Amino acid sequence: MIRLFKHYIPHAVLLLGLIDLGLLMMAGDFAWRLRAEQLGMASGPVDERLRPLAVFTVMILTAMISVGVYGADALRSVRFASARLLVAVSLGIIALALLNSLTGGHDFWRSTLFYGMVAAIVLLVANRLLVGGILGASAFRRRVLVLGAGARAQRLRLLAESGSAGFAIVGYVGMSEGSHIVEEAIPRSAIHNLKRHVENLGVSEVVLALEERRNALPLKDLLRIKTAGVHVNDFSSFVERETGRVDLDTVNPSWLIFSDGFSSGRSFSSAAKRLFDIVLSLLLLTLTAPIILFFALVVKLDSRGPAFFRQKRVGLYGQHFDVIKLRSMRVDAEANGAQWATKNDPRVTRVGNFIRKIRVDELPQAWTVLKGEMSFVGPRPERPEFVADLEEKLRYYAERHMVKPGITGWAQVNYPYGASIEDSRNKLEYDLYYVKNYTPFLDVLIILQTLRVVIWHEGAR
Repeated sequence: MIRLFKHYIPHAVLLLGLIDLGLLMMAGDFAWRLRAEQLGMASGPVDERLRPLAVFTVMILTAMISVGVYGADALRSVRFASARLLVAVSLGIIALALLNSLTGGHDFWRSTLFYGMVAAIVLLVANRLLVGGILGASAFRRRVLVLGAGARAQRLRLLAESGSAGFAIVGYVGMSEGSHIVEEAIPRSAIHNLKRHVENLGVSEVVLALEERRNALPLKDLLRIKTAGVHVNDFSSFVERETGRVDLDTVNPSWLIFSDGFSSGRSFSSAAKRLFDIVLSLLLLTLTAPIILFFALVVKLDSRGPAFFRQKRVGLYGQHFDVIKLRSMRVDAEANGAQWATKNDPRVTRVGNFIRKIRVDELPQAWTVLKGEMSFVGPRPERPEFVADLEEKLRYYAERHMVKPGITGWAQVNYPYGASIEDSRNKLEYDLYYVKNYTPFLDVLIILQTLRVVIWHEGAR
């Protein structure tokens, strides 16, 4: 994987994205040349139209990232990828047409955009047909040797077999005597020279998956492997990198303290994040005010009670604040106390069910962002009644309150909606990854991928 601004990007995704970048430039240039030929005018050298070509490419590539074209499912299935490509390219073309109209420019004629859209779809789909199989082959995956044959090694095996993994396990070494969960593991005693064994297998990374590390670390072997240029990683760090979450089953306070992350140099990033929140919340409130007022009226007419509702949530450093949303439940929804939301929740009104699916009920939260109590990106704020219980049952739950809560977040774009202790635990693993690895780049990535969640109704409840 390539690490970009503290966030890991699989080699396959990076390679596919770079090829797509070139193909989009080709599609835009083809569309320009075709239209120029139809008009009987000289197309001119390509360097004279680099700016519109760059805008065309960046706009469509951004739409592709937003709708999940580079997600695990899209990489595994050409049919799935093609469906999302159609949506992404269409959205990008609409955005370009709107941009051209607002700026009064002449860079993107309607016919040019149409030709560019057709060419982009053909080239991008062809790219996945021709290269997609190669990207999924083991040649593009890191070769990993697992030291261990217990439950952790078995978890790595399942992760490698998931289909979206960027690595392939080439062997297991049982480092202790006794029975092993991974039966094909080779006993350490049967390997005369572990460093040479690693070299013979062509291993690029060794992962330590021991169940008990105290007085069991093969330090001499690890040192020789490391000095031979092979990367050595511990189980928790490897899982964090491969899954984008912090594994609560294996992490301990010392790992959180000494591992990379929780950078102290966040003053500039925090200031930039706050400025972004202010500008975007003002823009969003201005543009969506008519939509909010319209649905507020519809909510008021549909059921008894106020159009908006306030609810206490836990924010930065555990402080309480009021979140404001369009009301989507009956006014007596919690007459018997706080409850988790459920699938097909009978407390949700007819209009409430609709505005939840299209996320309109979330729009008034931009006011909370403008006040500084929330951010656009961060862990979702929970209710105090739930937080007290979750902090008792889940380790490190309080650490998610070290950053401002957000309207969208890393957990929201990676984990489907859930309302239970187990769901909260799974979402906490993603929230801790965000808190640990926060950068403005990760915020931008989350905002882009939020569009995918909205379009495909992933997690809406």
